[in-house]
Amino acid sequence: MKAGGFQGTYKGIVAACCVRVPLPRSAMEAVMGTYKVGYTTLVAREIPFAFIQFPIYENLKMRWSSYQGSPVGPVQGACCGSVAGAVAGALTTPLDVCKTRIMLENPAEGAARRYTGTIATLKLIAAEEGAAALFKGIQPRVIWITIGGFVFFGAYEATTKQLWNTGIWK
Repeated sequence: MKAGGFQGTYKGIVAACCVRVPLPRSAMEAVMGTYKVGYTTLVAREIPFAFIQFPIYENLKMRWSSYQGSPVGPVQGACCGSVAGAVAGALTTPLDVCKTRIMLENPAEGAARRYTGTIATLKLIAAEEGAAALFKGIQPRVIWITIGGFVFFGAYEATTKQLWNTGIWK
């Protein structure tokens, strides 16, 4: 180290401590603040969705396989996944509406949040707008999830079939 400054790996350490360290911290706090709002509701939507989708998917695959007398192929599995996704998406739409309202709420400075939790938000929406408001956006949601289910489960079935055929899975 020379007099009058830092050399080598320590060059700019003061700038890093004063500028670069606090900025990521404040950015991280902003990100974490975003996740605090609505994260529980997001999880509360995803868990029932999965608990509905996967049993329907497996049941449809089993029935289709039994009907044709052989395991389903990737396209058939994709069809089963799209139907399962459509049903799960439709049934969990109220939770999606709730999650969206909580995450997108932007109260004025100093104002309290209207949407404070999953159950409270569901009750508030139903009371103010009627129960039908809990199903706003059901059509685009079901269409989107149907397409996504077809792609996801089709890719899953094709990949697992390939892995079994190549002997990687035994």
